[in-house]
Amino acid sequence: MQTTERPAPEDAGRAAAWSDRLRSSGRRVTKQRLAVLDAVDHHPHSTAEDVAAAVRTVLPAITVQSVYVVLSDLTAVGLLRKFEPPASPALYETRTDDNHHHAYCVRCGTVADVDCSVGHAPCLTPSEHHGMQLLSADVVYRGVCASCLAAEAESPSPVEG
Repeated sequence: MQTTERPAPEDAGRAAAWSDRLRSSGRRVTKQRLAVLDAVDHHPHSTAEDVAAAVRTVLPAITVQSVYVVLSDLTAVGLLRKFEPPASPALYETRTDDNHHHAYCVRCGTVADVDCSVGHAPCLTPSEHHGMQLLSADVVYRGVCASCLAAEAESPSPVEG
């Protein structure tokens, strides 16, 4: 007797919501798109390589190039957000419904979401808008995360000689 694994109810609900959003964006619902969305949703702030590795657990034959194409397409239609920390590969997330920012650890690369500091998009008032209707502002807070600070505090100081 063969059994098939059923998705958890929350996963099925998420897949149905993504399917609706894909269709409303004029995109077909494919297993590749759903797998990429699921991977990014479960691992926010992932690189394309990390997304490809996660997707390969359910679609072993998918190529990295295919994952890049899907990431680009899903970003273009607003189902994913692409974030590019300084001197690092692009990261992807499914949190697209607000204008939040990011805190980035310059030592280990940890990324954390930072809610909009003013309350509504674009969160910042520029000195000049150049005739554009501004939709969002991307702010990157660069610093050192708590884990790196703790590790630094625990490590012995170099001996001067």
